[in-house]
Amino acid sequence: MLSATQKVFLIVAAIFYIFAGTMHFVRPDFYLRIMPPYIPWHVAMVDISGVAEFAGGVGLLIPSLRRAAAWGLVALLIAVFPANIYAATSPGLFSWLAWARLPIQPVLIWWVLACTKTTPRG
Repeated sequence: MLSATQKVFLIVAAIFYIFAGTMHFVRPDFYLRIMPPYIPWHVAMVDISGVAEFAGGVGLLIPSLRRAAAWGLVALLIAVFPANIYAATSPGLFSWLAWARLPIQPVLIWWVLACTKTTPRG
């Protein structure tokens, strides 16, 4: 069973990921610019990661899919980390914003896992 605090953070996380996933299709240029050159099929990767984020956000709202969605989002956050490093280390891309995002990744991982971990009813 989720606590009231978990439910609030869960809804905020779901909205965050649904919005972020949608933005992959609304503003794909942003995501395409941070793709490392060694990653193939940039447009497809941006689309796939957008669908994954959107689906993960929706999955957080469905109790039977919630924990799987959280772990899927964890995998996605790990998979996109190289793009965040590339953005932070590439001159002229996003400077301080890209650097600020790097330490936020572990917080995002903790967030989806913490707000989906249930405690036994008792």
